[in-house]
Amino acid sequence: MGKLIALCLALAALFAASPVEAAQTALRAADPSVLRVGGTYVAVQSIGDSAIAVRQASSTDGLAAAPSRTVWTDTGNLGEVWAPEIHYDGGRYHIYFTAGRGAAHRMYVISSTAAASGYTAATRLALPDDKWAIDGTMFVFNGQRWFVWSGWAGDSNVEQNLYIARMTGPATTTGARYVISQPRESWERVVGNPFVNEAPEAIRDPNGQLHIVYSANGSWSDQYCLGELRLRAGGDPTYVWDWYKSNGCLFGSNRATMMAGWDPTLSAAGPGHHSFVLLDGDIATSPPAGPRFPLMYHAVPRGTPYTWANRYWYTGTFCWWGNTTYSRANVPGPADDTGFSLKFFE
Repeated sequence: MGKLIALCLALAALFAASPVEAAQTALRAADPSVLRVGGTYVAVQSIGDSAIAVRQASSTDGLAAAPSRTVWTDTGNLGEVWAPEIHYDGGRYHIYFTAGRGAAHRMYVISSTAAASGYTAATRLALPDDKWAIDGTMFVFNGQRWFVWSGWAGDSNVEQNLYIARMTGPATTTGARYVISQPRESWERVVGNPFVNEAPEAIRDPNGQLHIVYSANGSWSDQYCLGELRLRAGGDPTYVWDWYKSNGCLFGSNRATMMAGWDPTLSAAGPGHHSFVLLDGDIATSPPAGPRFPLMYHAVPRGTPYTWANRYWYTGTFCWWGNTTYSRANVPGPADDTGFSLKFFE
């Protein structure tokens, strides 16, 4: 543990001393989703709210200059196409995305044996309760396939919660949906109308525990940031009280909302909607080997107006940070839980 923390401290010092604080790419876009298959980095993005494109490169830094190949177009007039996410499972690529208008946004999936061609027609995921849903992600933990997404409890836009459901296959959920996070902490309620938990991403720590890192506060504000949920050792992913939440933003640009001991970004404003760049996108491969663990996220360069149109993809890194206690009050179960957290670097 001591060596791991020393490594992270050394990495933090290296980044602090660097003349380039943020690795902004030339790609003006939002919601990066990236994985590595062999030596190739594969990224997916929405194009003009009506199409999905894939890029491939030999490094995360090379993705912005890589050719953009359209793999799916909304010929069925489904509506606004948001935040596609690419996964590699069972020898096939699966791209999950949201499409719809207003309260009609739902999750869809397309799949192919090739990263940049040959995708199927879109299949709508029959999520439990059939409510507004965006930013879905799939992962396997302890032999069970899961789907996590951001959605509404009812039919009105009051707040975006994080929900989880079991899956029997890459396009099929089973059973009920279970809420695992609601934006109820003060640091994730700085921006409202609605209050937001979205863009969940799963990762497994060196102890084998499950983490869901997500974006909090509205993406239309520089208060956008990353927080996280840590499932207690041996916990049930469907039981909300087995999840412990970070006591503040772990990656953000406003010191007032950062968790104690975590510093705000220097050059990127409102970082969020990140992607852990894992081998085959498999959380069982995390953390990746080596001192620098790749990350991509979107943000707005500091000093420029904070608008959706000014979002760029950024490359960054993360490392595990041990012996971190998350605390909560007036809830069932223990008030404190200690384990791995994460440090993010621009």
